[in-house]
Amino acid sequence: MGRQTDHVITQYDRYVMNTYRRSPLVLTKGKGSRVWDVEGQEYLDLFPGWGVSGLGYNHPWVRAALRSQSSRALHVSNNYYHPLQWRAAQKLVEASFDGKVFFCNSGAEAVESAIKLSRRWGEGRHDIIVMEQSFHGRTIGALSATGQTKHQQGFEPLLPGFVRVPYNDLQAVRKAVTPATCAVLVEPIQGEGGVHVGTDEFLTGLRRLCDEHKLLLIMDEVQTGMGRTGAWFGYQHSGAVPDIMLLAKALGGGFPIGAMIAQEHLADVLPPGTHAATFGGNPAGCACILAVFEAVEKEQLLARVQTLSRVLFERLQALAARLPIIRVVRGRGFMVGIELQVEGDAIVEACRAKRLLINCTQGRVLRLLPAMTITRAQLDRALEILEHALAAAASSKVAARP
Repeated sequence: MGRQTDHVITQYDRYVMNTYRRSPLVLTKGKGSRVWDVEGQEYLDLFPGWGVSGLGYNHPWVRAALRSQSSRALHVSNNYYHPLQWRAAQKLVEASFDGKVFFCNSGAEAVESAIKLSRRWGEGRHDIIVMEQSFHGRTIGALSATGQTKHQQGFEPLLPGFVRVPYNDLQAVRKAVTPATCAVLVEPIQGEGGVHVGTDEFLTGLRRLCDEHKLLLIMDEVQTGMGRTGAWFGYQHSGAVPDIMLLAKALGGGFPIGAMIAQEHLADVLPPGTHAATFGGNPAGCACILAVFEAVEKEQLLARVQTLSRVLFERLQALAARLPIIRVVRGRGFMVGIELQVEGDAIVEACRAKRLLINCTQGRVLRLLPAMTITRAQLDRALEILEHALAAAASSKVAARP
């Protein structure tokens, strides 16, 4: 590490709470799928901002929208109106389903909003069926809904009323329904849980089940939303339209903002005084949402994801056929999981040494969330680096056998 990197890390150790596992990189700027550290070294980032930078870093339209709005007003209280909030809500509704939008600041806040809406709507029914291996956030309500005990340890007692069932198991969901059930909460693709894709049969089955028992279907699209899968939203591949959809991450193109979209018949469940977010739907965030929509539409990024994801999966499937170290490749669009036979951290570090940034989740699942704006040349270069790292790890595994 260089002197400047050492200095920043030392100051973090002195002043910043150590709540994250950080790589020893000090990033100072980014453009598209490239980032630079404080030492001037350039990296390709295939996991930009944990999925926040869906348009890549520093997209010019988002930057221009933020600059323009900052000269007017960054914040307007929700006691008043401003024109950008309804315009951003309109774009979200037009891209999804007929309903209304509540704006907040993060994915966890969107989940909390859905929990409150569902329970108030349930009028005494309060249980929510959730999935094993799910991840919904770090606040106490979202954490209680999460289906992984490793994230919950030490924070008990958790919020009661969440019933866990296996993902992609419709019969298990059906058996879990009781007179106390008010909703089902599901990710169309489990991201942190290992990039497991919900089957069309499972998601459409949930829709029918919820209709049958008069339950709300909540789709957590914090990671899958805003074009990540090649459609605006992950549920659109199956056609299982939710009653409530939750968004954040790529929604603001790098600016922190979240949203809950609820169908029209739910819009009055939370009247004034029952829920709020001080910064939710502020002009700066809404300007960024509108810029994201404009960029995706005018640059035809959904079609780009569909085209390049085929290249990506073909390359990875061919690699899996050659390297037994790869158990399976799964995902959809630009949301990719590569499950390994070995722990993945060493491969993440090997890629970083070659100036490629990726992620590992669940110990053995390499996770890729490329920006929708990535070029073919950048994608090819990233796959070359990843292939070399995986091939080296496979060779090491063979050499280590007795």
